[in-house]
Amino acid sequence: MITVAQLKAARALLGMDQRALAKAADLSLPTIQRMERSNGTIRGNVDSLVKLIAALEAAGVELIGEDAVSESGGRGVRLKT
Repeated sequence: MITVAQLKAARALLGMDQRALAKAADLSLPTIQRMERSNGTIRGNVDSLVKLIAALEAAGVELIGEDAVSESGGRGVRLKT
């Protein structure tokens, strides 16, 4: 799962606006906008969520689950190095 805060943080780390993320994830701009209007955990169909996460990971973002710590000690969202 991915939260709205994680999505916005990931976009900020990448310097990516909603339109660029939509293109990278092969989703429509309104889909990204709806996702960012969710409360807490992003809501969407499984295919869209998979595309979103894959696009963020391909761009170099590591999404870390709640109460989990990355191997490098980060929390939440971090740029892969």
